[in-house]
Parts: sequence; C-alpha cells; structure tokens
Amino acid sequence: MSRFTVLTLALCLSGVAVCFVRPSLSAAAPPQPCAAPLQWEGRTVQYDHNTGRNTRAVVSYDGQNQRLRVLEEKRKHTPCKRYFEYIFLFNSGVLFQIEQVTKTCAKLNLTEEWDPYDIPMNSTYEDQYFIGGPGDMIEVQEWSDRKPARKHETWVGVYTLKDCYPVQETYTKNSSMTTSTRFFDLALGISDPGVFVPPSSCLSAIPERMASDC
Repeated sequence: MSRFTVLTLALCLSGVAVCFVRPSLSAAAPPQPCAAPLQWEGRTVQYDHNTGRNTRAVVSYDGQNQRLRVLEEKRKHTPCKRYFEYIFLFNSGVLFQIEQVTKTCAKLNLTEEWDPYDIPMNSTYEDQYFIGGPGDMIEVQEWSDRKPARKHETWVGVYTLKDCYPVQETYTKNSSMTTSTRFFDLALGISDPGVFVPPSSCLSAIPERMASDC
C-alpha cells in the first residue's frame, strides 16, 4: 500500500475528508443478451461460403408462432434460374416450396428444429462497436456460442444495442457448410399474416424439393 493510499485512508477514517470508493472495473456486471423482436419483416442477403452464391430475399419472421416466409428476389436475369417462395411452418413440421412463375408447389417435411433469430442466454459476449463512420452512431453487440473447451465458434450474431434487431449472423453447421446472413430494412410486426398461408396450388403439392436450376 502506497503512502498516498495510507494517508487517504486515515483522512477518511478521521472524518476529515468525504471519501467514495470507486468500484473496480472487474466488479462491473457483464453484458447480458438483449431480447430480439418476435415479429418483423425485412430483407436479407444470405451468402453461401461453399458455392459463393448470394441469395436475396424478402422475409417475414414470426417467432411467436414459429413461422418463416422467405421470398427470393429477382435482382437480375439469370438464364435457366428459378426463384422460389418458402413457407416454413415449424409447429406443423412442414415446409412449402412454391415456384414463383408456375406456382408449382412442393410439400416437404421439416427435419430441422425451430431456430429463432435471437441471442441465446448462454451466448458469449464478444464485442461492442459502432457500424459505419463518424456520425452514423449505430451501436451493435457481437455474440457467439464460443466455449472454453472448443476452439472455434459455430455461430456469431451481431445485434443492434438499442432495439436488438439482427444485423448479421454466421452459421457453421459442419466443416463443409457455412452461411452468412445480413439483415436490413427491418420493420416491426407482420403487415400481412396471409403470407404464411400456402397458395391453392399446394393442395396438389409434389413431395420432392425442386431444383433452382432448370
């Protein structure tokens, strides 16, 4: 203990000075995951690291009822390329794939469990920073599923600090499948719940997934 510390302590004890104990930085509470919105609409770009393809889509997300609707966007003319609408109904364990031009529908079994766009409570805090340049002031937090016993994380999520909107998520499902998804133009709520209702063509749906290439 330094002489300055001893003197300060003596003054405090004698009542000569009013002293405040400054809490150490290590005692500060660690950041906690925020609660992401349960319903929103917006746009996404998903990049497949293995194929090098970007898929742009309009997305309606309903975390309350475990539903997801993905409408692929046509951004340019690609010869022999088909675009689809996907309706994921996790409570029913069903996926509908609808070809946008012909309305041909495929009804498939969902083999994956519902995985919400949020920050799991057991996530590891990675960083907090601003997106963009001076004056943008969009502050985000970065989280992952990194654990001490594992060398690499399999999920990294970036969410806005203010309203907990998703900004980007990167998934590594196995050593040969990694995707990164960017989110933008998000708005709270579902403007048209009918987007989760399959079209009438799905009454005579085929049981096989359709290929995106002709």
